[in-house]
Amino acid sequence: MRTAGSVIEREFYLRDANLVAHDLIGKILVHGETSGIIVETEAYKSDDKASHSYNNRRTSRTEIQFREGGYAYIYMIYGMYYCFNVTANLPDIPEAVLIRALEPLDGIELMKSRRKTDKIVNLCNGPGKLCQALNITKADYGEDLCGKKIYILDNPVKNIKVMTSPRINIDYSEECKDFLWRYFAAENKFVS
Repeated sequence: MRTAGSVIEREFYLRDANLVAHDLIGKILVHGETSGIIVETEAYKSDDKASHSYNNRRTSRTEIQFREGGYAYIYMIYGMYYCFNVTANLPDIPEAVLIRALEPLDGIELMKSRRKTDKIVNLCNGPGKLCQALNITKADYGEDLCGKKIYILDNPVKNIKVMTSPRINIDYSEECKDFLWRYFAAENKFVS
């Protein structure tokens, strides 16, 4: 593996989802033999109509968001694609950060096989794609990101310019659709 760096500690995640989402850009997500640099994220908070935990809605799906930050929140969209999120903030403040895109690092041939494509730019440039490429499934729901199964490494990459924009595909969330809670690495070809 080419990845190096230390596993991000719990304190990193015990902050507002927007701070975590911004600061995750450039870090390295690792699952098994595969990894990638996080290049795009979106923040979700309980006062946000786009959030699964809007108004502190506590269900079996959102339960992990009510723990302290630093756990994997995984759900399925369109009945076929998994989305990987990082929980954020303190207990009983349900927030999450969707990881939208990665720049592939390790296990690229394995990712190509899983995604059935030879185009590196298409391996992880979307939340469903990156889960398929890294084999992240519902079985990873609730995993401690400070553990050894799925984790995020600090990465001393310099000169990453982080841009913001409205989040993607949340038009149903009324005024919340315009929040500038999407973060991405400027001029990175792997952004969705």
